[in-house]
Amino acid sequence: MIVSSALMIWKGLMVVTGSESPIVVVLSGSMEPAFHRGDLLFLTNRIEDPIRVGEIVVFRIEGREIPIVHRVLKIHEKQNGDIKFLTKGDNNAVDDRGLYKRGQHWLEKKDVVGRARGFVPYIGIVTILMNDYPKFKYAVLFLLGLFVLVHRE
Repeated sequence: MIVSSALMIWKGLMVVTGSESPIVVVLSGSMEPAFHRGDLLFLTNRIEDPIRVGEIVVFRIEGREIPIVHRVLKIHEKQNGDIKFLTKGDNNAVDDRGLYKRGQHWLEKKDVVGRARGFVPYIGIVTILMNDYPKFKYAVLFLLGLFVLVHRE
């Protein structure tokens, strides 16, 4: 019941925001001071909204499973209206071309998971702890399972 409710809420958020992942956790310090490791970001990805320089986007790179949160640095618009853009972490010395797949110099709108619209500081640190310390993850899962068993009606 709890799992199905959570899935329905997640799917509802996906429809409302237009993003395949409406909530993400910042996993590195590359966006400091704007966002810190563990901040929880709320995303939207409406097709009609143009991407702008200075906007913070979450994008996927082919061959990498974890999305990246960085700021749009430059936009390149072709004559046919197609837009490509370059990103960079606020705390990084160079742009993201070194992160993109080999031969790729710009991102396209299809690479975008969403755009940051709001955040809650440090609330996602639990996710980071569970990834960095597997024993912590098992302890949390054990405690949640125990809680469900004890509080059954």
